[in-house]
Amino acid sequence: MVHPVLWPTVIDIALSEMRNWFGFGVAGNFAGHLEQAGEAVDFVNVATEGTAPKGIFPWYAPGSDTFLGEFPLSNDAIQLPGESDGPLNLQIEPEVGLVCRVVWQGDTVVTLQPFALGAFNDCSIRRPGAPKISYKKNWGPASKGVAPTFFEISDLTPDGPTATLRLVCFLRSGGKQHAYGVDSPLIGYSYYGEVLLDWIVERLANQKGSPDTPLEDVGALMVASGHPEHVLIGIGATRYTPLGESTFLTAGDQAVVRVYDTVSEEASELTQLVT
Repeated sequence: MVHPVLWPTVIDIALSEMRNWFGFGVAGNFAGHLEQAGEAVDFVNVATEGTAPKGIFPWYAPGSDTFLGEFPLSNDAIQLPGESDGPLNLQIEPEVGLVCRVVWQGDTVVTLQPFALGAFNDCSIRRPGAPKISYKKNWGPASKGVAPTFFEISDLTPDGPTATLRLVCFLRSGGKQHAYGVDSPLIGYSYYGEVLLDWIVERLANQKGSPDTPLEDVGALMVASGHPEHVLIGIGATRYTPLGESTFLTAGDQAVVRVYDTVSEEASELTQLVT
């Protein structure tokens, strides 16, 4: 008997729900992005196997007394950093935000159970020489973007319900809309599905911070945040168009990140005004 494929449905998730969720990202999970962003050099001391991503990095740690304790998510705005933060070289990072329940065994994450995904903007300051990736990621409120609407999912297999989803990004500036990120299938990520989830669980257990890499001990940060029950994971930015690669954000611009289904009219869309 052939079972019909159940396409993902759309659900709303409020920002207030996310305040107790831990936030981290995956670096180098889409071929060519790090080179376009000028960040490949940061990972010269990071050894990986095959097409594996470079590592994971934190952008929000609830309860932390560092800058990572600032809640950075917004549905509709990107707040420019202050001049004291250096050059305002901000780029949209169009990503899929994956929401998972966390199963703990003591201080170890043993399973991540995905239940939703949607449009995510891992907006970043280009800071050559920054000691850690996180220094480019959270400069206070409205430094990250997440759509208010998600696709409800539990199956991430490459031929499952998310196989027809794609990710695209636009910049609206000066009254015109420009393609900023290359329209890409979700299954175009280097690691996706159970392979990605298993790899993240392994990294949470074994990735440690060191002074010669831009990576940190994300697993330990999660423990320090009180063993959060949920995580929001930016699973990696796609490639830029030539305009996206060379264009930084300015006040008045709008950043648009969209995850859409090619077999229905459903979409998870994030539109942020740069202020």
